[in-house]
Amino acid sequence: MPHTRRPPEPRYGNRPTMKDVAARAGVGLKTVSRVVNGEPGVTPDTEKRVQEAIDALGFRRNDSARVLRKGRTATVGLVLEDLSDPFYGPLNRAVEEVARAHGALLINGSSDEDPERERELALALCARRVDGLVVIPAGNDHRYLEPEIRAGVATVFVDRPAGRIEADVVLSDSFGGARDGVAHLIAGGHRRIGFIGDHPHIHTATERLRGYRAAMEDAGLPVDGSWVSLGATAPERVSAAARSMLSGPEPVTALFAGNNRVTVTVVRVLASLPRPVALVGFDDFELADLLNPGITVIAQDAAALGRVATDRLFQRLAGADLPPARIELPTRLIPRGSGEIPPAS
Repeated sequence: MPHTRRPPEPRYGNRPTMKDVAARAGVGLKTVSRVVNGEPGVTPDTEKRVQEAIDALGFRRNDSARVLRKGRTATVGLVLEDLSDPFYGPLNRAVEEVARAHGALLINGSSDEDPERERELALALCARRVDGLVVIPAGNDHRYLEPEIRAGVATVFVDRPAGRIEADVVLSDSFGGARDGVAHLIAGGHRRIGFIGDHPHIHTATERLRGYRAAMEDAGLPVDGSWVSLGATAPERVSAAARSMLSGPEPVTALFAGNNRVTVTVVRVLASLPRPVALVGFDDFELADLLNPGITVIAQDAAALGRVATDRLFQRLAGADLPPARIELPTRLIPRGSGEIPPAS
């Protein structure tokens, strides 16, 4: 049997090309291109041979050439509030998984709830020619993105709507979730219920406060001004607000916490008290079910938010001519014990 000479390996330091792959696999250049780009028209055996050649040579697709041909960078930018916040971990992962399924790389950054930093990050990503942006807004004026959107940068907002522009937004039902959580406390016999939330300029904070007030109004209950506190989620501020509401001649008998960071601080405050106080928190958090009692929460699906938003983004990148949409995902009440504590007699 005659010896078949294998094409020489590319020299060290030279990047292997599709020509090298084609020569090693014994196929045409077009066949290699089809395999590399996931196009049909290649038999399984040929595809396997080409893939083996790719692996042996360490070939990597030249994406810069694709950018010149198609005007796309196969990258997506994500601007979120704080990657260290447990809420954003599943959201970030979902965005990344959808992007990867479309052959795109995710680049992300945290705005730290600073509108100017959000603007800097978003425009820096646009300057690096990302194909699209997923933004959790920190500010309330997004007109700075209008030129980028007109230039073709698909943009979807998550968790909060854009300010002063019409754009796609995917969010949870903050109003309905808060109303359900407070109604749950009212059904348990509570009449004096405190609300501790985030900064009043944040859309989710105002929507959850609106849901709290709606539930109290539905039950014919007054809301004393001292029962409501909005502001920074720093433990010092939240702890002071909770202790103030829980003191005095007529303290609240239950608390509704506006997000997971507020809830965690309130749990620490309640643990130091001699009497039990009912608590419902907006957002689930790790180990909430293992506390004693377990923490009753209004759960939102952060992964679904990221997934739906990124699916919408890629619909736009595929050329779908869609009007801006507001997509609202439902929340879910999870009773675990803390929200079922009756008022002290």
